[in-house]
Amino acid sequence: MSLEAARAAEILAQLSEPARLRAFAELVHRGAEGATLAELTYALDLPLPKTGDACARLVALGLATGTGNGVYRARPEGLREAATAVDRLQPITALLAGYPSLRGYFSHGRLTGMPPTLSDRYDLLGEMLSGYLALDGLYDEDAINRKLAGLTDDVAGVRRMLVDTGWLERDRAGTTYGPGRSPAR
Repeated sequence: MSLEAARAAEILAQLSEPARLRAFAELVHRGAEGATLAELTYALDLPLPKTGDACARLVALGLATGTGNGVYRARPEGLREAATAVDRLQPITALLAGYPSLRGYFSHGRLTGMPPTLSDRYDLLGEMLSGYLALDGLYDEDAINRKLAGLTDDVAGVRRMLVDTGWLERDRAGTTYGPGRSPAR
């Protein structure tokens, strides 16, 4: 695991504790004005030591700042930075660099939408996804589904699109798949 992935995992693990998550949310809600420990303790209805611990951990994670006058402010960009680091680790990210026109169809390493069937981007998406699959032989449907599940919730729809565009070939029985046409690039 990379350092970036470990940091993102630590942030998520720390925010899984309800008091920390509530404290972060309250600080985000208060914006640039921030809040003192006393104000947070009252707003969250938590004991002062628990609120103080939550704020100290948020500061240590880079999700909040604390000032000498006792005012804490949220630093939500710390959460965005962790999400960006995780995005960079997604296997599809490197492929998307070569297909910038397709970025809008992905969110956090997942395919969230498909271009219109008759558009040039539809075929371009098929080409990129065939690179993602990197098939070097014949695979059963379950193996193809497992590979695609790492990228999309609509496994059947994407598999069908790959077959329709010729990037994936299916036997007559519809149970075995192999690589289709080769990229023109």
